[in-house]
Amino acid sequence: MTTQTLMLSQGYEPIKVVSWQRAITLLTLGKVEVIEEYDQEVRSTSIVFKMPAVVRLLRAFKRRKRKVRFSRINIYARDRYRCQYCDRKLTMAECTYDHVIPRAQGGKTLWTNIATSCEPCNTRKGGRTPKEARMPLLNKPVQPNWVPVMAFEVSRTRAPDAWASYLYWTSELS
Repeated sequence: MTTQTLMLSQGYEPIKVVSWQRAITLLTLGKVEVIEEYDQEVRSTSIVFKMPAVVRLLRAFKRRKRKVRFSRINIYARDRYRCQYCDRKLTMAECTYDHVIPRAQGGKTLWTNIATSCEPCNTRKGGRTPKEARMPLLNKPVQPNWVPVMAFEVSRTRAPDAWASYLYWTSELS
């Protein structure tokens, strides 16, 4: 984990974990300041750096609005990992996605025609519409206008000591 650097916002809030190489690039571009360092050194032909453990952005940034990419993960996140037929909470491994209007009936693989489903409900519905299968959808599938948050997970036992002051947790940060 010492090859990783914790990046903080201007207000010292954890944003993400980056490689030490990315942290040094941002440092040389004047975009971050080093807050904590590891004992290891990085050497070039003319400069010696202590490997950055924690860096802080010097300027605020605005996240660009991006169109949400269509993917299984984003479908599951949109539906909050719940079967849209029986409302059962699912793990990632239990999730499947279902074509609301089956492909055999001309349904397309689009945000508005895909719903998260558990295996039993997906099998039971088969190649029928929800109406034909008498399985109404709990939520109408829509294209989200938000990007699901990609959480990063840091184990309390595996996080470098240099990060301890900047991570706020009661159990695990995810």
